[in-house]
Amino acid sequence: MPVYNAPLEDIKFVLNDVLDASSLTKIEGYEEATGDLVEQILEEGAKLCENVLFPINQSGDEEGCTLKDGVVTTPKGFKEAYKEFTEGGWCGVSGDPEYGGMGLPMLVNTVMQEMICSANFSFGMYPGLSQGAYEALHHYGTDEQKQTYLPKLITGEWSGTMCLTEAHCGTDLGLMRTKAEPNGDDSFNITGSKIFISAGEHDLAENIIHLVLARLPGAPEGVKGISLFVVPKFLPEDMSRNGIECGSIEHKMGIKASSTCVMNLEEAKGWLVGAPHKGLKAMFTMMNAARLGVAMQGLGIAEVAYQNGLAYAKDRLQMRALDGAKFPDKPADPIIVHPDVRRMLLTSKAFCEGSRALSYWVGMNLDISLKHADPDERQAADDLVALLTPIVKAYQTDMGFEISSLAMQIHGGHGYIWEYGVEQYARDARIAMIYEGTNGIQALDLVGRKMGAHMGRYLRRFFHPVSEYIEANQANEKLQEFVFPLAKSFAKLQQSTAIIAQKGLKDPNEAGAASVDYLRQFALVAMGYMWIQMVEAAQKKLDEGTDNKKFYESKIKTARFFFARMLPEGDWHFKAVMSGADNLMDMTEDEF
Repeated sequence: MPVYNAPLEDIKFVLNDVLDASSLTKIEGYEEATGDLVEQILEEGAKLCENVLFPINQSGDEEGCTLKDGVVTTPKGFKEAYKEFTEGGWCGVSGDPEYGGMGLPMLVNTVMQEMICSANFSFGMYPGLSQGAYEALHHYGTDEQKQTYLPKLITGEWSGTMCLTEAHCGTDLGLMRTKAEPNGDDSFNITGSKIFISAGEHDLAENIIHLVLARLPGAPEGVKGISLFVVPKFLPEDMSRNGIECGSIEHKMGIKASSTCVMNLEEAKGWLVGAPHKGLKAMFTMMNAARLGVAMQGLGIAEVAYQNGLAYAKDRLQMRALDGAKFPDKPADPIIVHPDVRRMLLTSKAFCEGSRALSYWVGMNLDISLKHADPDERQAADDLVALLTPIVKAYQTDMGFEISSLAMQIHGGHGYIWEYGVEQYARDARIAMIYEGTNGIQALDLVGRKMGAHMGRYLRRFFHPVSEYIEANQANEKLQEFVFPLAKSFAKLQQSTAIIAQKGLKDPNEAGAASVDYLRQFALVAMGYMWIQMVEAAQKKLDEGTDNKKFYESKIKTARFFFARMLPEGDWHFKAVMSGADNLMDMTEDEF
């Protein structure tokens, strides 16, 4: 049977000792988000994830969703879990108090997303999509739309979706065909079909609020002619059925307890959100929040996979340690004594702990970008979030799948068997590399939009603090073994940046060919930057004489593994960047 225990000790270490998240209380609106309050909330959240969501994860995967007469039924236990989830106020953790939310920092929501995705990836899709709909309406909705929809989204009585993809267009939204015809009042009739709509139809909430991209009559071609509409399943004024329904549900590799729907709209009544033809801007409000959420899915699934790999490695007896029996009273040693098993476990541990710090840092800057009193501070934080969002989305989901695969490998043949649970993690993890913009698209976003934006301003938001940290700690004896490899990797990242900028101006294929390797190289440096700060925080605790010596010593040992065996991966990504585009682009299509 699979296991999951929320990593609260590690979460608290990152929030309190590494990031000093309590500094958010200095921001107006977050004054009450003290460390003690946040810890209490996360402890309650951990109980919900461990005791309510996790027990129905595997059974939900086995049962899946069913569609009958246009109605989707979720697996056994999901309705009861959703009721408990909503009654606990978890849909409104970071919601605006004006509409009934708790008003806590987005960072708290980010932490909760990790634990929810570890406990039950499929379940997390339902409130996760509602969060995206809430953000778009909160930013771009009219006062009437906000009053109508936000309170219900915050309570969870109503849920939300984002309807972008059509059968003939995914990433290239400029090809979409869904039409919106004005009714002569403030409403529109919307006709078209959308596919891959997560949580598009289900039996958990009373109403489902769809945010739909469509074209107005005479709209400009391409993405400049896309508008955003709110299309409720039931019309709020009288709760009569609207012209949007589920035509089918997908039979998927993973996240089987999450309904992925084909949604057909036949003169469905909708209302414009934001300005005409500016729907993509409003939708990207959802997308950016969603991409950080997907990054947390990568981390969440990696964490639970690691926990199961570790538990199995400590329990499974196979052969003796290479340097002699460690447990002579047993017929064989547990497999955790073997170097290759330790390599897989340490890779998993180093990733989970490093990416937790990195993604929480992004989440904290998201809060600063939204609410800090100083506009310069808001802008700096917003720039950093814009830069790092494609990096954490792509890297953490790539690694979520890899760590899930390592957990299967640790289990050997049992890892391939459903009842042990870990093969489900690999199946569930795989989608996160694809949706909300494939990871290749994230890499193109990084080199094509973020790298050159505002004459390199986004890059400077990361490069400057890293450079300053390295310079400030060169003489720190306790950090030197980490500072020097970080400095070398950072220098190569700067070199890659310069080469891509130079070559990309002459030939866009040069930037495209380098993009995926550059993103991974960037991610490893960012992880190194977070790991060295974790070492510094752990060393400070050890110097103070902590009672939890083993916890902090393990941080430093894990950091040594990361800097010795994971950070150097950036070197071959650097070499791939430097190799140029010719080795990718010279071959003609008929030579493949």
